[in-house]
Amino acid sequence: MQKNTVSFVIPCYRLAHLLPQCVDSILSQSYSCFEILIMDDCSPDDTATVAASFQDPRIRYIRNEENLRQLRNYNKGINASQGKYIWLISADDYLRSDSILERYVELMEANARVGFAFCPAVGVRDGKETSTLAFSVYSKKDQIVNGHRFLERLLESNIVAAPSCLVRRECYEKISVFPIDATWAGARVAMEWMGDWYLWCVFALSFDVAYFSEAMVCYREHDLSMTNVLTQQENAENCITAEIAMLWLVREKALSLRLEKPAKNCMRTVAHAYAQYCTSKQYQWLGRSSVSTMSVEQFEESLCRSTQNEEERKLIRSLCFERVGDIFRSRGDLQLARKYYRESLLCGLWMTTVHVKLLLLALGKPGARVRKIARSLHNVGSSLFSQHS
Repeated sequence: MQKNTVSFVIPCYRLAHLLPQCVDSILSQSYSCFEILIMDDCSPDDTATVAASFQDPRIRYIRNEENLRQLRNYNKGINASQGKYIWLISADDYLRSDSILERYVELMEANARVGFAFCPAVGVRDGKETSTLAFSVYSKKDQIVNGHRFLERLLESNIVAAPSCLVRRECYEKISVFPIDATWAGARVAMEWMGDWYLWCVFALSFDVAYFSEAMVCYREHDLSMTNVLTQQENAENCITAEIAMLWLVREKALSLRLEKPAKNCMRTVAHAYAQYCTSKQYQWLGRSSVSTMSVEQFEESLCRSTQNEEERKLIRSLCFERVGDIFRSRGDLQLARKYYRESLLCGLWMTTVHVKLLLLALGKPGARVRKIARSLHNVGSSLFSQHS
């Protein structure tokens, strides 16, 4: 076993005032075989002074000569680390359980097929813990999940709170570090918003995933957080481009590994992502919101740039318009729902589900009751499957 089983990599920029709580939460862990790398990204505050105040030989302070920004700083820290497992945690977040590291390491050591472990996060606002962040809850019980099955859920949205995640070094060395110069459809993609989401997806293609149901980390919500910066309205277009590109890139990775089912799931998710943007996708953070919108013309342009395969284009168009119809139906706009269901059928593919949805719309209230019953049965089945998985 390596001298330092775990490497904590702490990127820090203008967060010196929060750094002590983060570092102290690591130093208090019951499992002590770790190192801490404080990655000062040329911060203009007193990060260096705060880092020097820690009298522990397991702590290394590294100051960048220039500002590398988020992803390059992450990768530099990963490359400089020595541990068998790597934990990236921002200086504004912290561990809330003294036993979390011991529990993670014990599980990872016993299960070589697990690529990363995570847990729910508790929000912190104005210095006070709020509640468990709903997006980060996967299940009510601890479990090890088959990677491909977890990917199906992960493709829908990023449910992994980054500061809760311990990753096997092998994932970074053999699969991918954070994508810096990612390109899709001939254009460079800014992956700051999607970088960790992309990694969780491609790791799940090759490894299983461990989940602890107890919320053992704190995720701070404030104006300087990267999430807040990236979801502001002026960055909304970048979010669209990055999410669509990320899903195509995961599919490309799945195809390179000859994993047909995950690749098909990626195609369906690409179509559903287009549908969300065509009907205005909303991001909310700290009581503020931004909206990302894509016109049908922009959808078509993006689709044609992304794949030259006309059969793939037909499938994505059909699935996208079906989902757009579903969204308008849920909003009570039955006229637009009917329009887009028909657009889905005009793509030239036989879509049994779309024919059924059009029939139920034509039936009016009886059709609505049938949909409600079917949805209830589906939810019960999904719940039972989750409980026994």
